Amino acid sequence: MGDHFRLADDEFLVAGLGNPGPEYVATRHNFGFMMLDRLLQAGDPAGSFKIREGGSAAVARVRLAGRPVCLVKPLAYMNRSGQVLAPLVAELPGFDLERLLVIHDDLDLPLGRVKLKRGGGSGGHRGVASVIDELGRAEFLRLRLGIDSEYRGPDTVEFVLSRFAVAELDLVEAVLERGVAGLFRCFTAGSTAAMNELNREIPVLVERKNLPVAGSAGDGLPDPE
Repeated sequence: MGDHFRLADDEFLVAGLGNPGPEYVATRHNFGFMMLDRLLQAGDPAGSFKIREGGSAAVARVRLAGRPVCLVKPLAYMNRSGQVLAPLVAELPGFDLERLLVIHDDLDLPLGRVKLKRGGGSGGHRGVASVIDELGRAEFLRLRLGIDSEYRGPDTVEFVLSRFAVAELDLVEAVLERGVAGLFRCFTAGSTAAMNELNREIPVLVERKNLPVAGSAGDGLPDPE
């Protein structure tokens, strides 16, 4: 796609956070990647992500609700996400952080909750903290996708790097659909209108069942958290 990164004047930059590698596909911590895949499907069903020169990110261009959107998956580990995004933003003179949206999993919200916010701290999320630290600013939009559930055990790292339980998959699908609808609302009516719709959603409780998880991720790669 060329070495120099460019955006149209009205184009949104939407980054989904996750860990690269097949062992992390569809894990809770990669909910941001999953949402980006769904956005690509919504905007261009035949489209695909292309690796940027240097291999730092996978990028796709789509139109969502009539708005040009650049989807970016940082291909660094979660806690180094900002080291990928900040150089991209630096290539965009005068880029307004009003047009940056970061999608990430959130352990402080139950699975089934989707919340949109602007600014604030990282909430303990290392990927968001990395983005804030590298940009030196925090006033970008975040779409927070809850992942907490009754399946959570005492080991938090093991939990976030695990795949969703079979019993949770319908709810995961509903979250992805709701997230896409919320972002369409954001692009057409603005972030405040989208917040009013997404943030009032009533939590959905997941009944714990003795069912196997859909898979699990190992922790053989350094610093995946």
